[in-house]
Amino acid sequence: MPSDLAWLAADRAMSAAGGDPRRAGLAAVSLAQALRALRRGRLAMTAAVTAVHQLDLAPSGVFLPDEPALTGTLLIEAALAAAACGSAAAAGELTERAAHLATAHDERHHSDHDGVGFGPTTVELARALTAMRLGDHRQAVAIHRQATGSEAWHLLPAEHRAAHLIDITRAHLDLGDPHAAGRALVTADAIAPAETRIRTAARTALTAVLRAGPTSADVARLAATVGLTR
Repeated sequence: MPSDLAWLAADRAMSAAGGDPRRAGLAAVSLAQALRALRRGRLAMTAAVTAVHQLDLAPSGVFLPDEPALTGTLLIEAALAAAACGSAAAAGELTERAAHLATAHDERHHSDHDGVGFGPTTVELARALTAMRLGDHRQAVAIHRQATGSEAWHLLPAEHRAAHLIDITRAHLDLGDPHAAGRALVTADAIAPAETRIRTAARTALTAVLRAGPTSADVARLAATVGLTR
């Protein structure tokens, strides 16, 4: 139900944007995320790529200096959607486009006034998640560890960092490392509790960690907090 509501809200925002490509692009980010949550990867990719095309066609000088953040975020959303569809070629091409854009984007300004965060680190996090969704879990974890070990990782919005940690638990679990998955969830909860306590993906991952065997005290406390154990 939350994903359905998110899709509806994003779709209405797209309609309300009218002919403004920037407003449409901002709405398309949310729309793509909602469609991915509903397992509608191809539609999500189409929505994001279409919004990028509209931004590319807009007259120069219309947008703010940090506008690459929006285009880059849309490219990342499109890449994640492509990976969800199993399209490795499209995911790779879109990620490379985002990476090229990120080299010219000052990561110190990682979030503009609309909350769009983009830079080299967000591209690397996307590489990790696309690798995971395409089944290369070892590569996903390797990229994840390198990206989260950088100073720029700590500059990203708390919700972004927590959401990524929740998402990467799938790679840890598929590699048979529930302890790493548990640590990721506990860290995510410390960064942005709402992400772990509301998102279905977090509860699903935490349930898998609990079923895998004995857990640390921190994981047990988190499970009790979210209502999975007494």
